[in-house]
Amino acid sequence: MTVPTKILLEESELPTHWYNIIPDLPSPPPPVLHPGTLEPVGPDDLAPLFPMDLILQEVAQDSYIEIPEPIREIYRLWRPTPLYRAHRLEKSIDTPARIYYKYEGASPAGSHKPNTAVAQAYYNALAGVRKLTTETGAGQWGSALALACRMFGLECEVWQVAASFDQKPYRGSMMRTWGATVHSSPSEMTNAGRAILAQDPDSTGSLGIAISEAVEVAATNDDVNYSLGSVLNHVLLHQTVIGQEATVQLNKVGETPDVIIGCTGGGSNFSGLSFPFLREKLAGNINPVIRAVEPAACPSLTKGEYRYDFGDTIGMTPLIKMHTLGHSFVPDPIHAGGLRYHGMSPLVSHLVDSGLMEAAAIGQVECFEAAMQFAQTEGIIPAPEPSHAIAGALREANQCRESGEEKVILIALCGHGHFDMAAYDAYLAGDLHDYEYPSEAIESALAQVPVVA
Repeated sequence: MTVPTKILLEESELPTHWYNIIPDLPSPPPPVLHPGTLEPVGPDDLAPLFPMDLILQEVAQDSYIEIPEPIREIYRLWRPTPLYRAHRLEKSIDTPARIYYKYEGASPAGSHKPNTAVAQAYYNALAGVRKLTTETGAGQWGSALALACRMFGLECEVWQVAASFDQKPYRGSMMRTWGATVHSSPSEMTNAGRAILAQDPDSTGSLGIAISEAVEVAATNDDVNYSLGSVLNHVLLHQTVIGQEATVQLNKVGETPDVIIGCTGGGSNFSGLSFPFLREKLAGNINPVIRAVEPAACPSLTKGEYRYDFGDTIGMTPLIKMHTLGHSFVPDPIHAGGLRYHGMSPLVSHLVDSGLMEAAAIGQVECFEAAMQFAQTEGIIPAPEPSHAIAGALREANQCRESGEEKVILIALCGHGHFDMAAYDAYLAGDLHDYEYPSEAIESALAQVPVVA
């Protein structure tokens, strides 16, 4: 059959439940540990930061969790999102591969992040919380949470990594338009920020530092909670609307993916796309290669160690077993600011360690070359983050050209690049360059990671 360029779903086909992959795994992921006792954390340990509904989702053993109607009502503003066949991109490289991309840039905030931001704001509003604090890198998550808080009458305070705060000023404008307060991190407003600035007054920041600042404010105010845009189980759970829609869309055109590729920083959009397909793989129905692509300058999956570490820089969070570069590691200020986290989702880390997923790292120059080719064929200017998935897809598609294989490649295009044009200007001017993998800095950071037997 002739596959259309755009594959749409009806509003009535919006998923009614989120998919929880944990019950379907061959082995459960390692527990989150209390940093003092090294015992698994309980609900009371997480209560200062999260509402009970989200804590229960974090440890849920049900395969499906119903999406409340108030959340689905807001989802309908942009969901279901389109799945595109990249005909023009395929033709430009003369590949027999068929490339599909699930486009999440259609949301009001321009990315996949509102899928969980809306859910988190809803549950916090139900719990009577006044304000949510959070961190953000490129600003995709901060803007999504600002939007969601506005919709549910919550205040929103955001600490944005300094490098991205300076590189992407209009992301801050977007957050403030929706009523959020935005700070450059590290800041003088928290003990954590002041401690970092005392050590390095010119710090470009990191997601770990920004997490420390946001967690500190939430943990010291009874009517304030913390909200995280990636990494944790409940965040990945909310994103599975992406993959559930994509499975239906591919079924409509009679296609089955051979390779599924997503960019990874903390793992949320990659998991949201891939988990529903991994469900089918575990059931023996399909057998795709599932590949996470990360920046070569911040290679947690490909160069980090799989061990327990703090989720933040200062060491305020519980210990999570994940691929980590060390919680004190500060990556170079690449333009893919949303992929500069020192660790990886514990679920993604567990799946990579189990051999059910694989990982690759690509430098930002190759990623921007891929993004330019995508923009000039498909028309959409990608954010720097999903350019990693595009670069990974082009590598695969070029191999198909050489071998003659007709693989079906599915990627997540998790956001547009309309606020990232300074990065494109740098590329066009020849000023964009790859950062060397800082092995010495990572070795130093890993030396500070707690030892858990």
